[in-house]
Amino acid sequence: MVRTQVQLTAEQHRRLKAEAHRRGVSLSAVLREAVDRSFGADETDSRAKAEAAWKAFIGCLRDPATDVSENHDKYLAEIYDEGNG
Repeated sequence: MVRTQVQLTAEQHRRLKAEAHRRGVSLSAVLREAVDRSFGADETDSRAKAEAAWKAFIGCLRDPATDVSENHDKYLAEIYDEGNG
């Protein structure tokens, strides 16, 4: 990556910072994505964006069951039984 200095208005900075916080990414990541949307992204950028999206998705769903790793057979049987009934 190339380090670049950019001057923003106070409002632009506030909006970028808020969006970065909302998404849990850096201000720079939001800015790079905006540049890609404006000028198009190459294959490497698309792959990086897809990877970032998957990383953001991981862990966002929660299950109330805390013993799934120990009782996975039991839970699978319950799911399959529901489908047969």
